[in-house]
Amino acid sequence: MNAPLRKLDAVVVGASAGGVEALLSLFEGLPADYGLPLVVVLHLPEGRPSLLADLFARRLKLRVKEAQDKEALQAGTLYFAAPGYHLCIEADRSFSYSREEPLHFSRPSIDYLFESAADAYGKQLMGILLTGANQDGAAGLYTIKQRGGVTVVQDPQEAQVPTMPEAALALHQPDYILPLRGVLALLAELDSRPC
Repeated sequence: MNAPLRKLDAVVVGASAGGVEALLSLFEGLPADYGLPLVVVLHLPEGRPSLLADLFARRLKLRVKEAQDKEALQAGTLYFAAPGYHLCIEADRSFSYSREEPLHFSRPSIDYLFESAADAYGKQLMGILLTGANQDGAAGLYTIKQRGGVTVVQDPQEAQVPTMPEAALALHQPDYILPLRGVLALLAELDSRPC
């Protein structure tokens, strides 16, 4: 089940219900000079500004910001999708915003991020799907797997809301099914690999 780790260029993460706590416990252990960009879609209500970047910046050593349209991804940065827009990664590895219809009642949608990142990064991508209350992210994680990327699903027994991990497991066998501490260990191992 567990694929050998190889050099990766980016990590995309999706979460919904219970996601703030899961993401904090996942990223609090990473150093300020972490070697990869980390891009997160956490389902947010539209119509009001997100406070996620501020909240996480106060708690983490990593650089944290809201992803901006046309911005190039940089290592050692944790990016959050803005509310009200789908966040996509283009072939040149920059962000783009989309106002297409919500997917799984969500905009930003995890599937949009995962599928665009799979196209941009192929085998050099890791996708991580965490706790959540709908099916968003399952199809996108499957796309990452089809493009040769590494897929990780939070153990549904540990997830605050297991619907999202269970939906991913119904679609494909990921490379890893781990509790959060196992996902953190995997991220730390990625960072320590020689280029």
